[in-house]
Amino acid sequence: MDRSVFSALLTMLLGASAAGALGFALSPNSPPPERAGHPESDWRILEPITYENISVFPVVSSTGYDTDNFLTLDEGLASGEVVIREQGSDGMVRHRDDSSRIISDYRGAAAVNQLVLVNRSKRPLVLLAGELVSGGKQDRIIGKDRIVPVGAPPLPLNVFCVEHGRWSSGSQFIASKTIVHPSVREKAAVDQEQTEVWGAVRGGTTFKSAGSAPAARLNSDVLSQTISSAAPTESYEKVYTSRSTGVSIDEFVEQIATRFSRQTSHLKGERVVGVVVAYGGEVAWSDIFASSNLFELYWNKLLRSYVVEALARPSLREVASRDDAANFLRRLKGAERQETEPDVYSWREITQGRLTQIELDALEPKQFTLHRLLLRRT
Repeated sequence: MDRSVFSALLTMLLGASAAGALGFALSPNSPPPERAGHPESDWRILEPITYENISVFPVVSSTGYDTDNFLTLDEGLASGEVVIREQGSDGMVRHRDDSSRIISDYRGAAAVNQLVLVNRSKRPLVLLAGELVSGGKQDRIIGKDRIVPVGAPPLPLNVFCVEHGRWSSGSQFIASKTIVHPSVREKAAVDQEQTEVWGAVRGGTTFKSAGSAPAARLNSDVLSQTISSAAPTESYEKVYTSRSTGVSIDEFVEQIATRFSRQTSHLKGERVVGVVVAYGGEVAWSDIFASSNLFELYWNKLLRSYVVEALARPSLREVASRDDAANFLRRLKGAERQETEPDVYSWREITQGRLTQIELDALEPKQFTLHRLLLRRT
């Protein structure tokens, strides 16, 4: 055979082989390869724990990541390893070797939507949008999920106010062991607007029911009266602590916590890593973590937040289906935006219709998703 003809045939065969391989890899009928650090395929959803108008579906997994090296905000503030102060305030930071230095990196005037945070622990700090810190000139909530690395300089921290009427002396903040309920958390995490956040605090829920629905026990009138009852301070924390609401949040929480513990106490080879939450017949929210240990650190304050949302929504007794809840385990396919701090964390937001998914990835010592939030916009 002529050498030129042989070469042409060989080229055609190699080209066909490569095209066939590429066509197989990118076939629209083939599922996309699983992203590194995303264990969705190993998640399994259990039957719901249902009480009043809320259904909580445990999410379990037989695998998980080692998250013991991460520090939560409550742990860090309680131990003094994390310090949060108003912008422009000087404060002493004492290190493990008993040396001290002054936080004075941000000398601008105190600002409603920015604080200064120092992580002086030997562990990276995890922050979740909606976590509440008490003190300073007024109570604030964290504006966005992120990780603060070990040894980082004082960090300008974006926050939102959830306490009107107080702008008084005080610079340091303490752990409140509270995360705001989903309607408020949505406005902080997704809308990123102070007026939207405060509107959700005063209104209780941003959910709008169609037609006539049973009244909510924490409706906007009750909440407005509750959070403004001790003028001049209008504080979100009163939603949890005031008796003037006429609703026992603790009793509601205890009912769900007891049933949740009973249902998940006999798992074999699996651990709870998160939950999917429905109100009435609508699946609305999910929080899933990289490990059962990390989930347990957040579970109590997350549950309290879900209960406040349930009390603020209409008292519909429909129960969402397990199939609908399972759909909340799937990764969205939609518009995506991403922010990254090299070698520390990656933050992603994916929007598909009324659904928004936010993922926080740790990048060291290897990349994996530390926390995943998926919510249905109200």
